[in-house]
Amino acid sequence: MSFLQIFGIFLKLGLTAFGGPIAHLGYFRQEFVERRRWLDDAAYTDLVALCQFLPGPASSQAGFAIGLMRGGWAGGAAAWLGFTAPSAAVLLAAAAASAAAPGWTPALAHGLKLAAVAVVAQAVWGMARALCVRAWQAGVALAALACTMLAGGTAGQILAIAVGLLAGALASRSLPPAAAGPVPQPLRLPLGRRAGALLIAAALGLLLALPALASLGMGWAMADAYYRAGALVFGGGHVVLPLLQQAVVAPGWVSQDAFLAGYGLAQAVPGPLFTVAAWMGAVQGPTPHGLAGGLLALAAIFLPGLLLAAGALPWWDALRVQPRAGAALAGAGAAVVGLLAGALYDPVWRSAVADGRDFVVAATAFVLLVRWRVAPWIIVLGAGLAGLALHA
Repeated sequence: MSFLQIFGIFLKLGLTAFGGPIAHLGYFRQEFVERRRWLDDAAYTDLVALCQFLPGPASSQAGFAIGLMRGGWAGGAAAWLGFTAPSAAVLLAAAAASAAAPGWTPALAHGLKLAAVAVVAQAVWGMARALCVRAWQAGVALAALACTMLAGGTAGQILAIAVGLLAGALASRSLPPAAAGPVPQPLRLPLGRRAGALLIAAALGLLLALPALASLGMGWAMADAYYRAGALVFGGGHVVLPLLQQAVVAPGWVSQDAFLAGYGLAQAVPGPLFTVAAWMGAVQGPTPHGLAGGLLALAAIFLPGLLLAAGALPWWDALRVQPRAGAALAGAGAAVVGLLAGALYDPVWRSAVADGRDFVVAATAFVLLVRWRVAPWIIVLGAGLAGLALHA
């Protein structure tokens, strides 16, 4: 596919995908597994498991990888740009205007969170039906749910996927080779393992080199701070905020009030939360700031995750096509179902459903998605309007 075709598809998602990284993965599954059939459930779940393991913004890495598989390097760039540009543009414009969000923004954002409840619930339902067909897989999903609820945070996510891989590997020992699961088709990738190793080395090399370059000027210091924040956070989304606060508030680049204002604005726009870096880079005191500072911060925070995702894909693909690895990855897939179920409750459900009226909106959106196959952007628009009507 051409750059413009892939860009248009991801631009639509960038304009409508509210609710954080877990909700984004639900939107991606609806678009690329159910609607366009670019991937089957097994391949998509393998990809999600990989992105959960890697540092960086998980949903942006998954989208970049899908674009890479569909259109080569140009497709990966188109996917990232289309998904990232809408929220980045809004945050840069807000920083340029130095104006607070309109008073109706909280009510609209509340409705958009209700749409995210429906999208994530649909993803959990569809993936559970496809990936928890055996009793042991259902058990893995429940164990993963317990891990993410009890351990919480990045540790709970990594523990859940590790439990799934281990359970799948143990299950494969009791199965004849033919019953270990069908061998998945290799992914269409524009690079091999040697190139992947070079990209991983580049990502790690920049992590080591940028601190030494930070003393050369503010631009290098910014590149180091934002690159480090993007390279050291797992799962993306809200997890990056403490690192960003340490990177930009502690040295006095951005005031605490401006930091919190950017965080609030980022909640009200679609797309990846990592684009909050555009706001931080634009409103900071030292130069470069404004448009140049925002774009530098944006590029630096996304770069390590995208390098690692591209570099890991050929190695991941070589592993997943091994017959015995199929059962282990089936365990990881079941664990992803548990992770999604946990995220459906917290933060998606808990941050959105406050009363019976909210529940009615979320349930209606879910039924429209599952039974009537209404397009997600219509669901997002309708839920947003419902939030305005109920909470303005």
